[in-house]
Amino acid sequence: MLSAAGATSVHVAEFEATDLGSHQALFEELVVDHGPIDVVVLAFGILGDQELAEQEPGHALEIIETDFVAQVNVLTIISNLLRAQGSGQIVVFSSIAGERVRRANYVYGSAKAGLDGFATGLGDALRGTGVELLVVRPGFVIGRMTQGMTPVPLFSSTPAQVAEAVVKALDARKDQVWIPPLLSVAALVTHLIPRTLWRRMPR
Repeated sequence: MLSAAGATSVHVAEFEATDLGSHQALFEELVVDHGPIDVVVLAFGILGDQELAEQEPGHALEIIETDFVAQVNVLTIISNLLRAQGSGQIVVFSSIAGERVRRANYVYGSAKAGLDGFATGLGDALRGTGVELLVVRPGFVIGRMTQGMTPVPLFSSTPAQVAEAVVKALDARKDQVWIPPLLSVAALVTHLIPRTLWRRMPR
């Protein structure tokens, strides 16, 4: 896919998100072998099973560790490496699920809420360093993670649409982007809904 898009060469390195101790050496090696780095895209995570997470603490922790803890670890390492080289862009995938956490998927939503807050704060801390951070907040993305689920009208997108919006946001040097754009309005509306109604909202 990358070659078809015009990449002159593609190098693959194995990565285990939850093996936190391996991250530092891995990314340092990538910088030595292939640096300097222009753009880093964090594109890993799991949706998990909400019902299982409510019964099995281990699964709840698996979701939190993958979607928040591991991301924090990688972001801290990558931001330091890019800060040292004085340039670079970082793309972090948040979610509308983290804007106001719902009862229907509160484990995943809370992980995304934490990631969004961390990434936003990190982006502010990187101001003036030559390193930029883009927080991407998509709605329902039609793909492997959401297979079997019903897309939400007006607020859904395809991976290709997400990719196109991210590239445009990077070129425009934005620090955040909602996909689709209408989702930003919906996010504001969610905070106006009384909690008695909000807790009944579906996934």
